[in-house]
Amino acid sequence: MQPHAPLHAIILGLVLTCLSCTATAVELLIVESDDCPYCQRFHAEIGVAYPKTEEGKVAPLRILQLGEAMPDPYADIKPATVTPTFILVDKNKEVDRIVGYPGDEYFWFLLGQMLEKL
Repeated sequence: MQPHAPLHAIILGLVLTCLSCTATAVELLIVESDDCPYCQRFHAEIGVAYPKTEEGKVAPLRILQLGEAMPDPYADIKPATVTPTFILVDKNKEVDRIVGYPGDEYFWFLLGQMLEKL
């Protein structure tokens, strides 16, 4: 573990607490396909628990299918070309994205970095 990890966790906790108190349109989009083994792995490792986490409360998960048009609020967001792609949006604008699923530990790390950008 890195020496600054506890401080990082405290800062992330404060950011998540502040964000959960505000009314913003933050969502985590996941663009997936039915035949994507990494999408299935994400759902098995994280998908069920995600809504119960602080991250899931701040940025609820919205599932989209690869090849379908982006929903109207997100029409200006560059479509994903690889599954899974996780796109963090705030007020209908892309904040950041993760292309691919790097495994549960690295996913949480990357998601934490993305949420710090809000």
